[in-house]
Amino acid sequence: MSAELVAAAGGSRVIRAVLWSVALAALGYVGLSLWAGWREVTAAVVQVGPWVLLGLLGLSLVNYLLRFVRWGRYLSLLDAPVPWRINLTAYFAGFALTTSPGKLGETLRSVLLKPHGVPSAASLAAFFAERASDLMSILVLAAIGLWSYAPARPVVGFALGFVLVALLLAQWTSFIAAIDRWALVRAEQGRRWAKLLSQLCEIVLHFRRCFSLPAMGMGLSLGVVAWLAEGVGFWWLLSALGYPLDLQTAVFIYAFAMLIGGLSFLPGGLGSSEAVMIGLLVMNGLPEASAVTATLICRLATLWFAVALGAGFMARVR
Repeated sequence: MSAELVAAAGGSRVIRAVLWSVALAALGYVGLSLWAGWREVTAAVVQVGPWVLLGLLGLSLVNYLLRFVRWGRYLSLLDAPVPWRINLTAYFAGFALTTSPGKLGETLRSVLLKPHGVPSAASLAAFFAERASDLMSILVLAAIGLWSYAPARPVVGFALGFVLVALLLAQWTSFIAAIDRWALVRAEQGRRWAKLLSQLCEIVLHFRRCFSLPAMGMGLSLGVVAWLAEGVGFWWLLSALGYPLDLQTAVFIYAFAMLIGGLSFLPGGLGSSEAVMIGLLVMNGLPEASAVTATLICRLATLWFAVALGAGFMARVR
């Protein structure tokens, strides 16, 4: 699973998937606005005002920068530190492909960092460590409202169990080494899949270094604060629309919508996150037009703001 392999085998397909997701998202958002009432949605957007919108973008930027700090720390733990300017450009350029399935397009960072001495195994391990840390952070925030929304408990419990099993398997070095030896024997027989499996074992062995107790504490702390910033932005947005919810409920709705979007493995969680967010807002007393408006603005200020920033950084390193 080298950077060259990722770039050559899937690069064009990833970009096509992103372009399709952008087009489908635009059509879906227009359809949602028409369904909820175009005039009502437009009036709600005007009610929010430019200062609140700028504040939401600022909180999203806080999220991205905190996650960048965590990314840099993971690379240092993997003995692959990079000058921060180069690393920042590569990290943000990855956001351009964040709407690819499973966010795998973000492994573009491996391609951009390899000329600067970062092994593919290290950058890919940092990528998977990020995904695991983000999932745990979202689970922590979603757990805040579990007692007030019972149907969410099985989903959160399943996700938590999945993370724990994955982390335990990643720490089982003898098991990983046995798979690696088995794969190497078959790789010598010319079987390509065995070579890929061996390289995957190398990535997992790198990955586990990011989940010692101190590293896990660092990653989880930064992740919780980063995603909480966007949750606070969502709470602020609801207040600006004239439907204030308590901070706990607003953060839960945001986090649970992000969790469902992540577990759906749809590009950027498109469709699934929006449906959950709108449904929970309506359950909490918001009219459909306001729920749709809050969801659309939230997604534009978080997901699509990241894609736009990533496109700008990608243009610099093309």
